[in-house]
Amino acid sequence: MELPKSMGCLSAQDFSLCFKMTPIQSVLRALTRTSRLLSTCPMTKYSLPWFALITLIVAYAGLWQAAAAAPPTILVMGDSLSAAYGIATEDGWVSLLERRLVERGYDYRVVNASVSGETSSGGLARLPHALEEYEPQIVVIELGANDGLRGIHPDHTHHNLTRLIKLSQDHGAKVLLTGVRLPSNYGDAFRQLHYAVYSSAAEQTGVPLVPFLLAGAVKDPALMQEDGLHPTAEAQPLILDNVWAKLRPVLD
Repeated sequence: MELPKSMGCLSAQDFSLCFKMTPIQSVLRALTRTSRLLSTCPMTKYSLPWFALITLIVAYAGLWQAAAAAPPTILVMGDSLSAAYGIATEDGWVSLLERRLVERGYDYRVVNASVSGETSSGGLARLPHALEEYEPQIVVIELGANDGLRGIHPDHTHHNLTRLIKLSQDHGAKVLLTGVRLPSNYGDAFRQLHYAVYSSAAEQTGVPLVPFLLAGAVKDPALMQEDGLHPTAEAQPLILDNVWAKLRPVLD
């Protein structure tokens, strides 16, 4: 069976150009050729199938080019400590991380999927969709503080943190886990059990751990908001330094 030389009215030059264009240009050119084809090409038994095939190839080429050009993604799954609670978003440690990456020559985009009040269960429910949507190379898990504040059993928190890590790893991402300490009014026994879940989950899954996210800030009243739970804008660089010490080796 002889195939039409026009290949569905898309010339070899058009096909080659599609790979040199931006994704938007490729799509626009495909749409333009579509319009011309429908108005000028004879409706033979070959033209429409070939046109459909070539259009799909062009569209795929545009998507492939867009994916290839996108920088790798760092996804932060956290609670109010990462959602810049009580301060301007641009002053939060996650925004500061994005700036530091640029300043130090790392080509990453940062997606902050943190939600104030989030528990490990809430994060676990949201993570699969976030992994599919953002395809992250690195996932920073900053969850569990609200579990402790609500008196949730540490075993439950440990199970959820482990699942969060393994889901991320199964999706091909590297993981960094961050730990927190509960206020002293929760009692030494419960505080120690809750804090231990972080090192246990990290050891069990083989991921690096930021031992205490708020180290250097929580004992200084000037660096904490009036509620005593959330850090001020002035504390955010300290928090970033705590994260960066463990994140930087993961970037390389």
